[in-house]
Amino acid sequence: MAQSVNVYGRRLVSALITLPSPQGWALSLGIGLATLTAMAAIGFLSGLYHLTPTQPGLALRLLTVVLVPALGEEAVFRGLLMPGHDETDRPALAIVLSTALYVVWHAVEALTFLPNAAGVFLQPDFLLCCAVLGIGCALLRWRTGSLWPAVILHWVLVVVWQTWLGGVSALG
Repeated sequence: MAQSVNVYGRRLVSALITLPSPQGWALSLGIGLATLTAMAAIGFLSGLYHLTPTQPGLALRLLTVVLVPALGEEAVFRGLLMPGHDETDRPALAIVLSTALYVVWHAVEALTFLPNAAGVFLQPDFLLCCAVLGIGCALLRWRTGSLWPAVILHWVLVVVWQTWLGGVSALG
């Protein structure tokens, strides 16, 4: 038990202290844009996303979203659950597993901690967007070795959704 805790602890610390190379940041931009494009297509075509006037509280939202959900969820699903290059030669399995658990987490949140969000968090289009974001963030973590590009992507997408695409009103 203690040995597996050490593995997860080392994995998380490594992901937090590693910064991407310049090429890693460029790759992160490409993966981020592809993730954004896929989520926009799903969200706008399904009606999950709709343009709204800027929601109040942007400064506080920028701060809180970077901690929860961006850093908090990324630390668990991509920091602890995503093995490093030296730990596995099967990254696809790790990416699928961390993404599946991330999607399930949103359903669990809706059924327990955030019942006001259940109307959105349990919708298939929302869960599909979660899967796309999860895959994008997992790819970022795997390809760069760093958690920070995934945290930034997660942060930006949640802030945009909550501020300009109806997320705040959807969460009730």
